[in-house]
Amino acid sequence: MTDDAPELRASDADRERVAEVLRDALAEGRLDMAEFEERLDATYSARTYGDLAPITRDLPVGGAGAAPRVSMTKEPERDGDWAGRITGGEGSSTWAVAVMSGFQRKGRWTVPRRFNCFAFWGGGEIDLRDADFAAGEVVINCVAIMGGMNVVVPPGVEVVVRGIGFMGGFDHSEEGVLGDPGAPRVVVTGFAFWGGVGVERKVTRAERQRLKEERRQEKLERRQERERERLERGSGRRELDASRSDGHGLDGLHDLHDAGRERELERERERRRDT
Repeated sequence: MTDDAPELRASDADRERVAEVLRDALAEGRLDMAEFEERLDATYSARTYGDLAPITRDLPVGGAGAAPRVSMTKEPERDGDWAGRITGGEGSSTWAVAVMSGFQRKGRWTVPRRFNCFAFWGGGEIDLRDADFAAGEVVINCVAIMGGMNVVVPPGVEVVVRGIGFMGGFDHSEEGVLGDPGAPRVVVTGFAFWGGVGVERKVTRAERQRLKEERRQEKLERRQERERERLERGSGRRELDASRSDGHGLDGLHDLHDAGRERELERERERRRDT
């Protein structure tokens, strides 16, 4: 963690890197469960780099004494190329545990070939929408005992569900949807007892905002088109009324004058015949 700019806002990826250090420390016996849960809660509620820095200051990272670094630059936008998101190598996080608590994996992280998670009287969220993938096929192994987990995948990813439920269940609603060419395949497996594992497909926040802006622009264009049509109809009526008053109205007066003159001439001819 950097001390250069403690007031800068931390990202989800920064919080996730700190949480991974805490999980390693718990597995190595450096933290007990109470300390782990306290620090994990502080990690996910942290807003700035300064909030994150003290959480792992007394813990080694990857065998070295340095604390985890955070990104000081904005990550590039996704370009939609699946090949660029299947990176190979190892995952940034390989397991998660929630005992009467919860966990999250979301934002920019690398999904390993096999990710194991366990929830007992708790819950967890595994969000793959902004994630990279260590392989073209990854396995999310979920064990939920009187708890629940939710796996969120982006559009274009193929999902296969192979989990077993006993007085619980796995969500199969996203199975059967063909993936995009080159997209990863996500296999959700595991066991649920008095609990459940959900699977849902969602677009990213940036994509949702883009679609919302497109709909707003379409509504604006339709409104402008209706306004143009209304103005054109109003202009056409005004032109018609003007033409009637300038042309057809005068013609009507001329017709009335001619008809009156014709009647006068007819009466004059009748008087001459009588005389």
